[in-house]
Amino acid sequence: MDLERAAAAVREILLAVGEDPDREGLKETPRRVARMYEELFSGLHSDPAELLGARFTETYDELVVLKDIPFNSMCEHHLMPFEGKASVAYLPAGQVVGISKLARVVDGYAHRPQVQERLTSQIADVINDTLDPKGVAVVMTATHTCMTCRGIKKAGSLMVTSAVRGRCRSDPRTRAEVMALLHD
Repeated sequence: MDLERAAAAVREILLAVGEDPDREGLKETPRRVARMYEELFSGLHSDPAELLGARFTETYDELVVLKDIPFNSMCEHHLMPFEGKASVAYLPAGQVVGISKLARVVDGYAHRPQVQERLTSQIADVINDTLDPKGVAVVMTATHTCMTCRGIKKAGSLMVTSAVRGRCRSDPRTRAEVMALLHD
C-alpha cells in the first residue's frame, strides 16, 4: 500500500471539509488513517485459499462447525465499517483443516472493501473449492455503520446473509441440521 499517497488523500479530505490539517490534534491524523487503512485492507494482498493448504486426512463424516467468529470489514459503498459474527460449517470428505484456518479465511476476505453478500459467498466458495467437502454453509450477521449512523440511521438493525453449497444445500435433512447448528 502507498502510505504516503493515502496520507495525502486524507489531508485533502480534511481540507475539503473545512478543517486545518496542520492544527495540533490533526497533524498526525493523515498518517494514522493511512496505517489504519493498511491494516483494514490487508486482505487485498493475500489469498485466503492458501490458508487452507494444511489439511489432514480424517475419516470424520459429520458436520464441523465454527460459530461466532468475530469479524470487521469496510463497506465498499461508503468506506464505513461493518462488523459482526460469522459461522462456518462443512461436511468433510476425507480431509479436515485446523479450525483457526477457518477464522483466518473469514478475516482474509473481510479485510477488503466489501459487501456482506459477496463476503459470505467468498468464504463458502473458497472452503468448497479448496477442501472439496460434501457440503459447506456460512452464515454472517453484521451491523453496518453506513446504515446505523448515517442515512436512514437505524441503530440495532442486523443484516444476515447465508451461502450454502453441496449437500448443505441439496439435502433437506443436512440443510436443516446445519442451519439448526449455526443458529443454536
